[in-house]
Amino acid sequence: MNTALLVIDIQNDYFPGGKMELEGAFEAGRRAGGLLQCFREHVGHHIHIQHESRQPEAAFFIPGTEGIRIHDLVAHFEGEPIVHKQYPNSYRETNLLEMLNAWEIKRLVICGMMTHMCVDAAVRASADLGFQVLVAADACATRALTHGGVTVPAAHVHAAFLAAFKAYGTVMSTEDILSKLGAEKARM
Repeated sequence: MNTALLVIDIQNDYFPGGKMELEGAFEAGRRAGGLLQCFREHVGHHIHIQHESRQPEAAFFIPGTEGIRIHDLVAHFEGEPIVHKQYPNSYRETNLLEMLNAWEIKRLVICGMMTHMCVDAAVRASADLGFQVLVAADACATRALTHGGVTVPAAHVHAAFLAAFKAYGTVMSTEDILSKLGAEKARM
């Protein structure tokens, strides 16, 4: 099956010292880097998604800052596809769908930051557009959320969204995704 990897918003502001640090960002970024390397060497199509804040009151991902840069764990190499977005949904007002259709992609492996926001939007939109979706559970990270005086720990936010993603695709570890892709390639 023609498969592409989406590496969503793995940018410096989400890492220690950034303006919107996520829990587990380094571990998730490292695993995403492993997926990216596999796609570079064996599978092929991969796209970096980079969020750029355009709102004057934005707290992070501000153009021209170090925080907007794609993190070194998943470094973007010159010539690799990149989609710049201003909304959580990677398809909104971007050329992502056109790129995927041009490559005749049928399945997406999705990893990135934040599980509860941009990854969520990409997973749901991808499924709605007819793509088979594999979510790399351990290559995503998020943060604690608060509502009505209750703080939900990041691990619980992450788990709740992964549980919901099962309605839109398959949730797997990076190791299991790599094994699946390797087994498929061996059968070809």
